[in-house]
Amino acid sequence: MKQILFVEDDDTIAFGVKNALQMNDFLVQHYPSAEKALVGITDWDLAIFDWMLPGMSGLELLQKFKQKYPSRPIIMLTAKNSPQDLVQGLDNGADDYVSKPFQLTELLARVRARLREGEQSENSSIIVLEEIEVDLNRQIIRRGFKETHLTTHENAVLQYLIAREGQEISRQELLEKVWGYAPTMQTRTVDNQILKLRKKMELNPARPKHIITVHGVGYRFVR
Repeated sequence: MKQILFVEDDDTIAFGVKNALQMNDFLVQHYPSAEKALVGITDWDLAIFDWMLPGMSGLELLQKFKQKYPSRPIIMLTAKNSPQDLVQGLDNGADDYVSKPFQLTELLARVRARLREGEQSENSSIIVLEEIEVDLNRQIIRRGFKETHLTTHENAVLQYLIAREGQEISRQELLEKVWGYAPTMQTRTVDNQILKLRKKMELNPARPKHIITVHGVGYRFVR
């Protein structure tokens, strides 16, 4: 059974989410605050953090966990749903972002999707380009003796593009297939993530060799 770490201070939401997860054969560790989660945590496969917690915020907790467990998926569950909030959450390592109010079926679908991605990532190979080596399992880019860590979303975007090498991939497709968001979501989120990814993997991010912009469409990966 997969173990879910769940941090939420609203008793009603916590009760509903915990029951739904348990009814779908997940083991759940629930804590009402970040501080209690940090003290009481045992093993876990995926975490769900509310952003607005008493004391330490869910965003701060996300940062701490991503430093220690960079490859484990974390979903942010929050009423903060502006594009700026989304970008801030993704930039700090969130793997997904579910806005309140939400349907339990949607949250369960996101949980299953992120766990599947983790399992698929374990079987991914190392990609060798001219000047770098990309380790998709460990979410690392190596250039000589230097290692640069990828966020989970950067890794997922790169993995999606590599699997479709040479194809033109639209921003809307990346939003839907990698982020799991409707096509009405602002595509600027994708552009920001691509920019950060290029800075980590391209020798000259202003003249990228591997993640190429397809004007009016999106992006294409080439070796």
